Amino acid sequence: MSPKLLLRIAAILMLLHTIGHTIGALTSSEPPNARVGLVIKGMETEHFDFMGRTTTLAQFYNGYGIIMIFVLLLISLQLWLLASALNKSIIITFGVFLLIMAFCEYIYFFPFASLISLLAGIATLFAYYKIKVNSQKTTHG
Repeated sequence: MSPKLLLRIAAILMLLHTIGHTIGALTSSEPPNARVGLVIKGMETEHFDFMGRTTTLAQFYNGYGIIMIFVLLLISLQLWLLASALNKSIIITFGVFLLIMAFCEYIYFFPFASLISLLAGIATLFAYYKIKVNSQKTTHG
């Protein structure tokens, strides 16, 4: 597989991640049990002052979820564009970032989200490896 194809696969994986996150973040569902419902209600109703405005923890939580939609979309777009540029230093940075993201998702969220980021990270690092090997072959004859 070419580095370009690997990066495009990573971009598509992250776009799927974006779509899944968007669906999860923007659709409301019933809490899994009454105790969690009480926590959510508290997050929505307890207001506090923070940096010049009154807010709730639910607003922070929702805001982080919406911001993450745009971050995931940016990652998807950058990986797609990177497939044409093949900048090794940026590719390895994205690859390591995606692996760290996968680890955090596994710890704090759920395995499926983590798996998508992990696969995208592996594809990205494999693209870096392929570019490096190809450039060494070109340099050494």
